[in-house]
Amino acid sequence: MAQKPENGKGKVITVNRQARHEYFVLETFEAGIELFGTEVKSLRAGTVNLKDAYCRVEDGELFTFGMHVSPYEHGNVFNRDPLRPRKLLMHKREITRLLGQVTRDGCTLIPLSLYFSGSRVKVELGLCKGKKLYDKRDASAKRSADREIERASKGKYED
Repeated sequence: MAQKPENGKGKVITVNRQARHEYFVLETFEAGIELFGTEVKSLRAGTVNLKDAYCRVEDGELFTFGMHVSPYEHGNVFNRDPLRPRKLLMHKREITRLLGQVTRDGCTLIPLSLYFSGSRVKVELGLCKGKKLYDKRDASAKRSADREIERASKGKYED
């Protein structure tokens, strides 16, 4: 179910944890998302997957692809396709700036999380650059070393 984040954004619906493992996040942006009623009800139930999602600019508009919103179980003919492209809502100058960075620098736009801001659903987008295999290994080694230090400082390991 939705949980309260520590950054004060609202109730978090889901987080794309794999994105931070696969990419370096250079910059983050907030965007609105265009949804239908049964999709919002499904999001409130927490049935969404951002694992393979990415964003692309087409005809001056920003869309997200691969975001799976499961059909609302109490819906009927009003349920939409779970994998349909969804329009993201940002200012025109922000979209053109993102388009320039994506085409020039070889970056990718990845949805990092979905959350409620009041009654509206927002998407946290990340301007990301892909990690190499050795970068992932370094991050994993650092994370496990930090975990060991944390455990030792709590006194779980007594020598």
